Amino acid sequence: MERGLIVNLHGTAKIGENNHLWIGGADTVELAKKYGTPLYLYDVSLIRTRARGFKKAFEEKGVGYQVAYASKAFSSIAIIQLMDQEGLSLDVVSGGELYTALQAEFPAERIHFHGNNKSVEELEFALKAGVGCIVVDNFYEINLLKTLCRQVNKKVKILLRLTPGIEAHTHDYIITGQEDSKFGFDLGSGQADKALQEVLESEFFEVLGIHCHIGSQIFETEGFTLAIDKLFSHFAIWEDSYQYFPRVVNLGGGFGIQYTSDDTPLEPEQYVMAMIDEVNRKMAQFEGKSMPELWIEPGRSLVGDAGTTIYSIGSQKEIEGVRHYVSVDGGMTDNIRPALYQAKYDAYTANKMNDKPAQTVSIAGKCCESGDMLIWDLELPEVTDQDYLSVSCTGAYGYSMANNYNRIQRPAVVFVENGEEQLVVKRETYEDLVRQDVPLKSKVFV
Repeated sequence: MERGLIVNLHGTAKIGENNHLWIGGADTVELAKKYGTPLYLYDVSLIRTRARGFKKAFEEKGVGYQVAYASKAFSSIAIIQLMDQEGLSLDVVSGGELYTALQAEFPAERIHFHGNNKSVEELEFALKAGVGCIVVDNFYEINLLKTLCRQVNKKVKILLRLTPGIEAHTHDYIITGQEDSKFGFDLGSGQADKALQEVLESEFFEVLGIHCHIGSQIFETEGFTLAIDKLFSHFAIWEDSYQYFPRVVNLGGGFGIQYTSDDTPLEPEQYVMAMIDEVNRKMAQFEGKSMPELWIEPGRSLVGDAGTTIYSIGSQKEIEGVRHYVSVDGGMTDNIRPALYQAKYDAYTANKMNDKPAQTVSIAGKCCESGDMLIWDLELPEVTDQDYLSVSCTGAYGYSMANNYNRIQRPAVVFVENGEEQLVVKRETYEDLVRQDVPLKSKVFV
């Protein structure tokens, strides 16, 4: 079987000159030689296509909306500037993500601040920055935010995060919408009703509406429509009891991508169309009410399959009749998802894309951990330490979850588009690793 028949490429990726993998009009092998490995590459054109696909669906339906990039998927000044270019809003979940956004000069009024345990310092930072809204997660935060708003005599726009009790069809580790969750106010127990009462009674809150997030890596629309049904049924109760109807309904993210051929996600606009259609159906019972703005928070589905990691192949170990290990110069320090979630990826030999498979190997990382395995049972051509491995769809939760275990430096990040390349995150140096270290000065500790 020819290799080219089974390669599953994304965006602008193609098999180009010299039998190499090309992305964004650039030779990935040459980029690896220039910037070193491991190397994160981002297909900017694909990110733009994804962003415009989400926006187009709302605009075709004539619905007020915000598409907020969930920056936890990959946060850097350059990616946030790119999202600003595409007219997106931004979802941040920490002071660090907010700081990065402000350094990128992203408009604060389009920033939504999430998190289940925001600190006093983070909330003060958000209030001072003038973020567009704060997604309130719990009663502790309601009281804390009241106090801080009173101190600065400032009113803040908020959404209430609700857990609607809908479980998405996804991995147990990344489900967040069911009743047993650390996030949000539960609908079924009455928590949400109590929270709404409290925030409506406060002079410091402008209650825009609600937020919910039912899970991650979702491949169908049923979970979203069930959540909408449950939410709007509860809105009817709120209208009767508190004369309140949300102006904003934020349905979160979780839209899946295709990591391997086993994954069957929908196109971005299909999720949006299903959401809008279901909300339109539910609005029929609210005579005289305007359609709320619909907000969503794609992260992985904007950047996930736009990212590729290039590794240099190193040592090999073959155990006859058992396994053939091929090691690369990265691993759980630049992609911890296989170790955490047993996540699966496609991978190819970037400099031998059309070569026929000749062996079944397992890709090992370089960390001093037996669990540092990136891919099990991968078909590759014969490889040596002169070859490069490309792992697809590493654009989400790769760099953002990267770490310095074993004092390994985090990789560089390069954007490619229309044959142009730009280094957007420098590779860490050994000096960077010890920059925050403080040597002992007292003999007491020696």
